[in-house]
Amino acid sequence: MTLSRRRLGCDKGAELIEFALVFPLLLLVMFGIMDFGLLFQRYETVTNAAREGARVAVLPGYAQADVQARVTQYLAASGLTATPTIAYTAPQALNVGGACVTITGVTVGYPHQYLFIGKIIGLFGGSGFTTKTLTATARMRYEGAAAACS
Repeated sequence: MTLSRRRLGCDKGAELIEFALVFPLLLLVMFGIMDFGLLFQRYETVTNAAREGARVAVLPGYAQADVQARVTQYLAASGLTATPTIAYTAPQALNVGGACVTITGVTVGYPHQYLFIGKIIGLFGGSGFTTKTLTATARMRYEGAAAACS
């Protein structure tokens, strides 16, 4: 065998080439896991903020401004600083098994921006992973006097 023929059959450096081909995909998966982990964490925070707002909304003597203040305070304490959208549902009377129950609710929307995936997808011309609005709704029974059922 000649020297050039032996070099063609050599496996030296094959691992490096395989690593160079697989490493970008590995990074994409890793950054995707991180982005979706942050998305899930923020969604749970928004859900809890909606529950906190609904808890204030069902107490007698509290106004809509108190609900918004509590939701904003909860989000800020969790490290979420973007401005949320907060929708307060007026108390509604429902007939449940012959009893009149009044419920009220709060819907919180929070803009989530992807950190890594949006920029990587943007390099390939995609735009589906830029910003997503996380929305959570909580409804609870009003603890004041029940409204009249219709």
